[in-house]
Amino acid sequence: MARTQLEIFIGLLLVSIAVVVVIYVGFNEENRMAEWTLAQEAGAIEVGADLFEINCSGCHGVKGEGIPGLAPPLSDQFFFTQRLQEVGWEGTLEDYIIATVSTGRSVSTRPDQYVGGGKPAMPAWSQRFGGPLRDDQVHDLAAFVLNWEATALGKAEISELPAPTPGAEEAADPVARGQQVYVRGGCAGCHAIQGISAGVVGPNLTQIGQVAATRQDGVSAEDYIRESVVNPGAYVVEGYQPNIMPQNYGEQFSNQELDDLVAFLLAQE
Repeated sequence: MARTQLEIFIGLLLVSIAVVVVIYVGFNEENRMAEWTLAQEAGAIEVGADLFEINCSGCHGVKGEGIPGLAPPLSDQFFFTQRLQEVGWEGTLEDYIIATVSTGRSVSTRPDQYVGGGKPAMPAWSQRFGGPLRDDQVHDLAAFVLNWEATALGKAEISELPAPTPGAEEAADPVARGQQVYVRGGCAGCHAIQGISAGVVGPNLTQIGQVAATRQDGVSAEDYIRESVVNPGAYVVEGYQPNIMPQNYGEQFSNQELDDLVAFLLAQE
C-alpha cells in the first residue's frame, strides 16, 4: 500500500511539474515570439543593407539620399508620407517597395527630375522578372529601406555622393579622376570591378580595358568604351537587358569627365 501511495504521489508531483512548466512556457511564449520576430527583422535589415550597398547605392546614394538627375531619395520624409499618394498606390509602403524592386519601372514618374536608369527607368531586380535577386532578398531590401522611417525627419536635401578630396597626385592622374566619375555617376551600382564595385545588373568591367578591343571588329577599346557610355544602345553585351543604362551620360558628363572615365576603364586590365 505504501509503495502504491508513493507511486501516486510521484505521479501527481510529475503532473504538477508538467503543468507548471506548461503555464510558464505559455506565459513567456508571447515574449519569446516577440524576441524571435525582432531577431528575424534585424537579420533581414542587415542582409538588406548589404544588398542595398551592392545593388542600389550607385543610383539612390549610399544613405538613400538620392543622386540628382538619376534617382530619388528613399530616406526622406516625403517617401514615407507622400510617395504612395503621389503614385496612387493603395497598398502598404512595404508592398510598394517590393513591387517596384521586383518589376522595376518602365518610365520615370518624375522625368523632369530623374531620368532613372534610362528606358526602363529602373531595371527589374527579381529573378521572376529577369533580375538577379531571389524573393527573400527583395523582401530584405524592403526591410532595410523601411528601417529609414525612424530617422526620416524631413525632406532630405539631395546631394552628390560624397567623394574624398583628391591629393595633388590624384588630381593630376586621369585614371584616379575617372574612378571618382565612375562612383559619382552611379556606375558602381550596376557594374562590378574587382576591388571597387560589385554591381550585377550590367556587364562586369574588371578587365574591360583588355576585353573592349575584342568586342567589335575595327573598333578600338577607347572608342568602344566611349560610345558605350554616351550611346548605351550601340553595343549590348549578350545576356544583359538593353536600355537599362542612363541615356544621358553624354550630357551629364563634361568632356573632361568623359575622358577621365574612359581612361579609368581602359586601365582595368
